[in-house]
Amino acid sequence: MTEFRLNGQSKRVESEPDTPLLYVLRDELQLNGAKYGCGLGQCGACTVLLDGKPVFSCVVPVSVIENREVSTIEGLGTAAQPGPLQRAFIEEQAAQCGYCIPGMMMRAQALLATTRDPTAEQIRRQLQPNLCRCGTQNRIVKAVQRAARYMKGGAA
Repeated sequence: MTEFRLNGQSKRVESEPDTPLLYVLRDELQLNGAKYGCGLGQCGACTVLLDGKPVFSCVVPVSVIENREVSTIEGLGTAAQPGPLQRAFIEEQAAQCGYCIPGMMMRAQALLATTRDPTAEQIRRQLQPNLCRCGTQNRIVKAVQRAARYMKGGAA
């Protein structure tokens, strides 16, 4: 049994200790935001935050998360009330196929938690481990910059 905090709530799961966190999130907890991409920690579709730092949940065993904080895309907001980052991604039309977007957003959230006004270069460097095949990288950068303005209390 593993106990941890997920999006601010206490959770307990019964998965085997070597089960990838991604499988626990999707199969046991029914959170489908993090996507299965490569299963090797190379594409970033499964990115979540572990104690505020981005990790590839497909290669993190659930035993590692004991008594730690896991944040997923579901913790950023809802369809009815999107958080600042989600709102910015919608307004910038940053998603094309959308498969990489949850991982990109979680990696961007980690950056915005530590960098109030990131440059385009800082954003690109932060998002570099996550792959996007659709070519919306420029819109994604603009969305992160817009979200930074929202988080500072400014207008888009």
